[in-house]
Amino acid sequence: MAGDLLVWAPVKKEDNVLFAPLGAGDEPFLAYLNTKNAPKNVFFPHTETLMKFTRTPKGMEFSSEVNKADQSVLFGVRPCDAHSFVLLDKLFDQEKYKDGYYIDKRKNTTVISLACVKPPYASCFCTSVDGEPVSADGADILLTDIGGDYLVEFATEKGEKLAPYFGETKADAAADAKKAEAAARAREAVASTIPAHEIKPILDVNFDNPFWNTIHGKCLACGTCTYVCPTCHCFDISDEVKGSDGIRIRSWDSCMFPLFTKETSGHNPRSSQKERWRQRTMHKFKYYVDMFNAIACVGCGRCVMSCPVNIDIRKIVADISKL
Repeated sequence: MAGDLLVWAPVKKEDNVLFAPLGAGDEPFLAYLNTKNAPKNVFFPHTETLMKFTRTPKGMEFSSEVNKADQSVLFGVRPCDAHSFVLLDKLFDQEKYKDGYYIDKRKNTTVISLACVKPPYASCFCTSVDGEPVSADGADILLTDIGGDYLVEFATEKGEKLAPYFGETKADAAADAKKAEAAARAREAVASTIPAHEIKPILDVNFDNPFWNTIHGKCLACGTCTYVCPTCHCFDISDEVKGSDGIRIRSWDSCMFPLFTKETSGHNPRSSQKERWRQRTMHKFKYYVDMFNAIACVGCGRCVMSCPVNIDIRKIVADISKL
């Protein structure tokens, strides 16, 4: 497959497992629970050129960088990350507002998800936020390890186009039964739960609650939680100019950064980490629900594992539920 298409897959680099393009002869690393980085970078790159411009004697000349994305495969995505694509679609591919850069990559990429059938990280809580460890949500193909073999399920027409790469063997009732057993075991193994669906009404009426003074004290404003998150999508747009030529780029940003909401006047409506942490929590569990009827969290636990000062979104949600 890698010889015919650009394939993104989990690869091991030193102590981390990351999604990266496979080179000739490379093999994906599948003995992992989840990757350090979220695969949203394939559709929403960390840095992306939107436009080029040149200053000429006759004025400015512009050229768009919305080029057709290469046909590619995103292989080995865990169901929580595949679920994140459904959530990002709601923002970048709305009926009224459409982001051509994201949409083009999304349409030209076939997502192959790898079900979680082994005990997950202790920080995983996908079942609390409408996810499942064995689910094809957001994927075109789902692979489930049923012991010695993989059950291959084609969830979309885009996925079915890759059927020749998987051979002609058809699953039988026994394979389906093994998948059901694996799914049940995997769901039971997700021991961490949060009351994610209970806190939206509480957040609706607690914008000024003193509770917000209690969660931000040790936050370093490093942005790690947002950069590893599969659903965070804040970005900044800037121009870089050299001589008469320039480019306009879009780069990831973070609501955890002091400069994110600083206005040209110098005023910052979120002047402390209190306001920034409130925004992060409200966005995921209230504002996204208001706009799209979906929680903007997939329960992957990356922010829990990566925070250098051990701020835990699960505890924050649990504490909010008690307000």
